[in-house]
Amino acid sequence: MENKTKNRPIAIQLSGVKKMYKLGQIGGGTLTADLQSWWARVRGREDPNTKIGTDQRLIGKTFMALNGIDLTIYKGEALGIIGTNGAGKSTLLKLLSRVTAPTEGEIDINGRITSMLEVGTGFNGEMTGRENVYLNGAILGMTKAEIDAKMDQIIEFSEVGDFIDTPVKRYSSGMYVKLAFSVAAHLDSEIMIMDEVLAVGDMKFQRKCLGRMGDAAGTEGRTVLYVSHNMNTIRQLCTRCVVLNQGKIIYDGDVEEAIGIYMQNEIRDLSKDIDLTSLKHVLKSPDVCMERFTFTNPSGPMLQQRERFSFQIRIRSKCCMNDMRMRGMIFFADDTPVAMATTKLGDMNIVPGSNMFSGEINVSNLAPGAYHVKLALYCTNEYGGEQLFDVIEHAAHFTITDTRVVNGMAWNHPRWGRTSLDDILITGTEYT
Repeated sequence: MENKTKNRPIAIQLSGVKKMYKLGQIGGGTLTADLQSWWARVRGREDPNTKIGTDQRLIGKTFMALNGIDLTIYKGEALGIIGTNGAGKSTLLKLLSRVTAPTEGEIDINGRITSMLEVGTGFNGEMTGRENVYLNGAILGMTKAEIDAKMDQIIEFSEVGDFIDTPVKRYSSGMYVKLAFSVAAHLDSEIMIMDEVLAVGDMKFQRKCLGRMGDAAGTEGRTVLYVSHNMNTIRQLCTRCVVLNQGKIIYDGDVEEAIGIYMQNEIRDLSKDIDLTSLKHVLKSPDVCMERFTFTNPSGPMLQQRERFSFQIRIRSKCCMNDMRMRGMIFFADDTPVAMATTKLGDMNIVPGSNMFSGEINVSNLAPGAYHVKLALYCTNEYGGEQLFDVIEHAAHFTITDTRVVNGMAWNHPRWGRTSLDDILITGTEYT
């Protein structure tokens, strides 16, 4: 990374940046309220301005949202920022957008910034869409003539032309984000900062936005910072990626390497025997529920490629169910759906009490990688409809451990997908 970028101009430089928040200490809104709270603390009395139910133990404690960030971002880069919830992604973007200031450290920014940290950032609800375009342009230091030159492009891209002279408080969330993104993408700024707000728009507009950000970084030489939990959009847009964890950068470099590290942090410890009652059930019937899932393979959840995984599942019921079925949906570690399998009708006859079933799922064609299983118990009625009894999103995790080498390369998930087919069989040869 350093060899490729060391001669490029720097857009953003962060050195030893920290951001600390004090938990439990919130201003009362007026000087009088703040003085009342201070005097109560001095006397050891209850704060008269604290809401009932507030945990008093938090007062005086601190939380390091960012804890020593050193990062150099070069002009023309499309940088992805990923991490679990609470890792510090949004805090970092707020610092760069000057919404808040760092507790320690220095931030040097070379160029004007447009940012979308949430839907409608910087918009005035009482003003029309057109007026908000002028407002955002003025904030960036653009003249009216410069904004006029961009106005037609902004309106066309936003797809809200019929409502451009309507107050934006009447816009739907989708219309809001379309206009906000169009403004950020077309006004003259050297740096674009995008939090995961594109999820509000429809799929067609999301693809349009990703293409526009790609053009901004690639063709126009602008710097793009993009936060998302959608790994496919990170792959499409970004040329470099950082992983945040507990306020620190734990990786900075190749996009695929970063995504792999992020997903490993997301995956629960692989267990051979899983207490399903301790997991979060999306839906749970009081009459029938899944209690325990056990891998019965010799290696447990660490499967060899071309191996089926076998299991036992314990189901507790209060009644007889002769038409119960189970569905297993398999997802890749980034939550991409991969496959689905169901039991046959009549294979799971439920009786009152504890029911133990053994079975297996054919995963022999899955490519190497980490996967998880979503389990659902259901019945079908005479009209083909389903009645769900119990659903668990991440019921079990397993890993295909073999690294299949193809033409000298390890399996490439982004290019080749999640399914590893058998070798191509040449059935005949003819020379002319």
